[in-house]
Amino acid sequence: MNRGVFYAIGAYALWGFFPVYWKLIHDVPALEIIGHRMVWSFVFVVIVVTLSKKWQGIKTSLTDKRTLLTFLMTAGLLFVNWLVYVWAVNAGFIVETSLGYFINPLVNVVLGVIFFREKLRLWQWIPVGIAFSGVLYLTISYGTLPWIGLTLAFSFGLYGLLKKTARANSLQGFTLETGFMFLPALTYLLILEFSGRGAFGHGTPTETILLAFSGVATGLPLLLFGAAAQKIRLSELGFLQYIAPTLQFLIGVLVYGESFSPDRMIGFGLIWVALAIYTADSVLARQRSHAVVLGN
Repeated sequence: MNRGVFYAIGAYALWGFFPVYWKLIHDVPALEIIGHRMVWSFVFVVIVVTLSKKWQGIKTSLTDKRTLLTFLMTAGLLFVNWLVYVWAVNAGFIVETSLGYFINPLVNVVLGVIFFREKLRLWQWIPVGIAFSGVLYLTISYGTLPWIGLTLAFSFGLYGLLKKTARANSLQGFTLETGFMFLPALTYLLILEFSGRGAFGHGTPTETILLAFSGVATGLPLLLFGAAAQKIRLSELGFLQYIAPTLQFLIGVLVYGESFSPDRMIGFGLIWVALAIYTADSVLARQRSHAVVLGN
């Protein structure tokens, strides 16, 4: 099996358990949590780059304007994604965040078709239409767009798209992304500290430790994802991504007792049917392709 598939599974499994991590520090404002994620993620990746002696690749990337622009944009997308996700989890919307990541695999499929001209069969287009129907139903039943889910789906979909086109590898890319975010985030945290509003070192020991380790918790799955994005097709990446929202959904409903109304069941059900059809078609296509190779 392609090594990228293993990287993707590892990343999505770790992301699936993220709600538990952020719930443990729910008393800390979301923007402050994001500030710590940015700062400690950069510290984490600097250590990784130093130990792996990969600074030469970073220096090369710094001389390429296109690479710098790409990762400035991915840094912005990460900021939006992180902020909406952490706020939503701690505000009691874990199920709605899972909706975003259920939609995202199919967003990746469409982006793969638009930007990389990846060919889709009829039984791959059908689930895209069904998923759109699910989002439309949820919009009508809510009386408004499910903005949390859509923001997460499209911000991360575009993030994956840019990572796919990047000239730098995943480690170099994540170093540049966190480097762009480091100084603004550190400045913000220092302002909070000097104004007496900072949580780091002033809350419970658990909060302080979890804030400090937010860099590792953030960096590890992102590095795995970045490596996967460059080794497998964007449509394959979309297929595997359902691991994370499934775990998030189960945690939201079974662990934190979030409601799952009949309207939500119908909307989510349409999206799950879409994923099931897409998955089944992908498996059958691989089997046919393998049979052709053996036949030759």
